[in-house]
Amino acid sequence: ASSSTMVDFLAENNLCGQAILRIVSCGNAIIAELLRLSEFIPGVFRLKDKADQQKYGDIIFDFSYFKGPETCEGKLEAKPELLDLDEEFRENNIEILTRFYLAFQSVHKYIVDLNRYLDDLNEGIYIQQTLETVLLNEDGKQLLCEALYLYGVMLLVIDQKIEGEVRERMLVSYYRYSAARSSADSNLDDVCKLLRSTGYSSQPGAKRPANYPESYFSRVPISETFISMVIGRLRSDDIYNQVSAYPLPEHRSTALATQAAMLYVILYFDPSILHTQQAKMREIVDKYFPDNWVISIYMGITVNLAEAWEPYKAAKTALNYTLDLSNVKEQASRYAAVTERVHTQVQQFLKEGCLREELVLDNIPKLLNCLRDCNVAIRWLMLHTADTTCDPNNKRLRQIKDQILTDSRYNSRILFQLLLDTAQFEFILKEMFKQMLSEKQAKWENYKKEGSERMTELADVFSGVKPLTRVEKNENLQAWFREISKQIMSLNYDDSTAAGRKTVQLIQALEEVQEFHQLESNLQVCQFLADTRKFLHQMIRTINIKEEVLITMQIVGDLSYAWQLIDRYVSRTFSLQSSIRVSPSMVTKLRATFLKLASALDLPLLRINQANSPDLLSVSQYYSGELVSYVRKVLQIIPESMFTSLLKIIKLQTHDIIEVPTRLDKDKLRDYAQLGPRYEV
Repeated sequence: ASSSTMVDFLAENNLCGQAILRIVSCGNAIIAELLRLSEFIPGVFRLKDKADQQKYGDIIFDFSYFKGPETCEGKLEAKPELLDLDEEFRENNIEILTRFYLAFQSVHKYIVDLNRYLDDLNEGIYIQQTLETVLLNEDGKQLLCEALYLYGVMLLVIDQKIEGEVRERMLVSYYRYSAARSSADSNLDDVCKLLRSTGYSSQPGAKRPANYPESYFSRVPISETFISMVIGRLRSDDIYNQVSAYPLPEHRSTALATQAAMLYVILYFDPSILHTQQAKMREIVDKYFPDNWVISIYMGITVNLAEAWEPYKAAKTALNYTLDLSNVKEQASRYAAVTERVHTQVQQFLKEGCLREELVLDNIPKLLNCLRDCNVAIRWLMLHTADTTCDPNNKRLRQIKDQILTDSRYNSRILFQLLLDTAQFEFILKEMFKQMLSEKQAKWENYKKEGSERMTELADVFSGVKPLTRVEKNENLQAWFREISKQIMSLNYDDSTAAGRKTVQLIQALEEVQEFHQLESNLQVCQFLADTRKFLHQMIRTINIKEEVLITMQIVGDLSYAWQLIDRYVSRTFSLQSSIRVSPSMVTKLRATFLKLASALDLPLLRINQANSPDLLSVSQYYSGELVSYVRKVLQIIPESMFTSLLKIIKLQTHDIIEVPTRLDKDKLRDYAQLGPRYEV
């Protein structure tokens, strides 16, 4: 019984599955809201400049306010002009403060809900379900791991995007201006405890607080059994079955990258592993980080493990093998070689008329391998050469990065060109595959009909009735070809494996009959046999068009890690825009690149969609909005370039090119021809 209840964990009537799915869906929505709000922090809460400090210093408080609210309010009441300012400030900011407070509160509610779910599981509220059985189920295991990971990501995002002091000032202002302080049941107290300043600053060169972020992660206690079981699953299993999309061993760490990022975040909930458990850390590094150390943890937020694991003895020791300069050199040189090789390949494939249907169907493994190599190389190089992941004051990190730049012969323009070409190559292949999948059955049935008819006709030839040149009547062959025709007709599209095997046998039989009965001498008979074999071959090709290929392309083509990094390819230093100026044909490839980037939205939206959550709209709008503004930034160059060219054309046509009179002397023809300016136009 227990196995049948587990069959569809995500079914609507599975309360246990729906409950955790709702939590995870909510987690993705909270992160989007935090990212969205972080761009709207009212500047005055930073109290950065002198003017703000003088004007608002007396009405904006940090958590020291809670030590003696009466004293603080007393100071205000003593000065009527401060009371007026306070009232005006309240009116201007209460709306945005409320929105921030609701977001902060939702983070606290999230972890309370997750803890309650774990208690319910533990107490047997969900019939026949325990933590163990849920972790045995594929979806259950993914959701439990995601639930804890998303909580960690929320906390990191808050600290990275909304500084601790600013949070405290906003929370105190909200407390003072809202009804929260009069209502007894408000959990503002708990929200403040969870989100009080950690001392962390995202400013470059800022010192990292002691025991950060693990002490921050432990502010709300979470079941240790749950944490250790989730870490156990993430260490041992391939929880998203990604390895099958990456059969080559050298792509293994990329295949497991999503899971590696989750493990990175979740290890902060059990820092003893990072500090002292050397065997576990070695195993984790060997499996996930033998050849990479810059990872993307969520929608392009990147972390350099060389820096992040510096304070933890076991983690740092384990990672030393990876960061050894000879290993760095080996990885960088390998990617230099791979990039060069695959870029030539992709450019070959993109040549006009190269990607024809037969070529694609006969070379699926080769094309997919090329795509894997491209994407893995782009990912490694983009992450490991990113500026954001290297603190310029850290000598070791700088040294590692310089080594990479040298040995990978890094050139941002060439890398971006490879990204554009790869995206275009993927786009063409996907479109072809979708088209072929939609026509697959009709084509297959058509080839089957053609092949079968040829065999019937050939049977008639050997009946002696058909007047085909000099073929003697042969009842055996006549019966045999009739039988083959029947066999071809009996092939069943829905049982593709059996049909495929049988088709191969039929092709062999047709080859053998040709040799065996000396049918070579008759060209027309040979032609019939060759045609039928061709149709049977086409049937095999067609049956091999599988949805799995599209799914693999989707997995392999993931670009979510570049959600933020890609911006620097647009910045003035590396001007993507100048490339557009130089080669306008790039614009078609850009379309494919934007589509590739848009598939990064699948990650945060998947669970929200599965849960049928009303958050779908706002979350997808936020990320799409981000994407659209990036696209605008890149594309504004197109009208610019067009108008610049138009101006030149107008100038040439109005000033430089003289109008040709209706009659002119032959010897003046050359002067009027003005071949130079016309060529330029």
